[in-house]
Amino acid sequence: MPSPPTPSVTVPPPSGRPPASNLAPRDVAALQEELAAYHQVFQPLFARAEQRQWARAYLQGQLLDLERKSIEPMALALPDGDVQAMQQFISAGAWEDDAILQQHQRLVAETLGDAETGVLIIDGCDFPKQGTHSVGVARQWCGALGKVASCQASVVAGYASAHGYTLVDRRLYLPEVWFTDAYADRRQACGVPPDLPFQTHHQLAWDLIATLRARGVLAFQWVTCDEQYGMSPALLDQIAAVGLTYFAEVPRHTLVWRTRPQTAVPPARGRGRPPQRARVVGGEPAAVRVEHLAAELPAEAWERCVVKEGAKGPLEADIARVRVVAVRDGLPGPAVWVVFRRSLSEPAELKTYLSNAPADTPLERLVWASGMRWPVESAILECKSEVGMDHYEVRGWVGWHHHLTMSLLAHHFLVRLRRRLGGEITGIDRAAGARAAAGNPAAATA
Repeated sequence: MPSPPTPSVTVPPPSGRPPASNLAPRDVAALQEELAAYHQVFQPLFARAEQRQWARAYLQGQLLDLERKSIEPMALALPDGDVQAMQQFISAGAWEDDAILQQHQRLVAETLGDAETGVLIIDGCDFPKQGTHSVGVARQWCGALGKVASCQASVVAGYASAHGYTLVDRRLYLPEVWFTDAYADRRQACGVPPDLPFQTHHQLAWDLIATLRARGVLAFQWVTCDEQYGMSPALLDQIAAVGLTYFAEVPRHTLVWRTRPQTAVPPARGRGRPPQRARVVGGEPAAVRVEHLAAELPAEAWERCVVKEGAKGPLEADIARVRVVAVRDGLPGPAVWVVFRRSLSEPAELKTYLSNAPADTPLERLVWASGMRWPVESAILECKSEVGMDHYEVRGWVGWHHHLTMSLLAHHFLVRLRRRLGGEITGIDRAAGARAAAGNPAAATA
């Protein structure tokens, strides 16, 4: 697969720029037909007529201009809404998420797919929840609140290219305590598959990456992630092993070698079992923290770059990079780039990244990659604020996955409109268009 082109360091990718236009009133009338056509693509994947009916109703509800988009307010706001039927569709409906998501990914490839600029982004997505009955709920780190709290945690995959961004898949994280005998009744009540193994966040991330790569529907060469995932050498090595290029934020205390140290298997001593594993030869330089490398760099090693286009204008930062050797179990691992991003604010904030991009990779390409991680945060925010991804009140395994699937579909519907209309649908204009799509064009233009 071709590598991304070398972009100018002064111009972020189009998906990182402010919207060029909003939804105009003249576009509203066509939205109901647009949603019907969008839903039609998924209809054959629902086995029963009532499933097809309530799939469309659920999509309509998620696009309505409602303060809360849980099932009851959505059903009451729809002309033919039915609370009980919609609850049955989401919580216990016998339809397969995987088939729907594969079709969703094919549509995303049509809308946003780009072999040169496509990037897969891995991120955490957490949902604060009270009580103890929701599937996977536990006191754990909650990114949405920025603290340890009662929540459900998940890992999501986003796709971004020069054409825009959206979410393409998700995995619910079940804490290890949920696999103990004390939680057996809760697992059964929530409908957790009996053969489901425990998987860490990093293992779920790799499952997402491997699944999407194996399907080959979405074109991407680069994988980006924040330090929650970048801190896992095993995950980074898995990405590299299948020929993908990672650009991963890592903790500033991450250890690397400036140059590759010599290693050797120590000689046997005495009658014991002779050593089998190589060690770093005595006298070789020790590995250093990446933040210490940054502090040693001369002023001329830093270059001011536009990282992305923010809501208040271009986001500039000082960027530097050094070729180093990664540490793997105390031994030298692969040669990688360590990339530093230093903010222009006072005091300066330092972010550190590792990438297995080739040694001849231009700095501009690494800056490009660093600017392609943020869209997943925007996609998560839009899914929560615009289509109610975090408004659900279902408790079970099936309901959580069904709701997240429908949320991904609803967000991509808006992305398709954004692409077709040449800009981003935002604020009141989006709400007006959504009301029209839900069958009330008069209200939309009022």
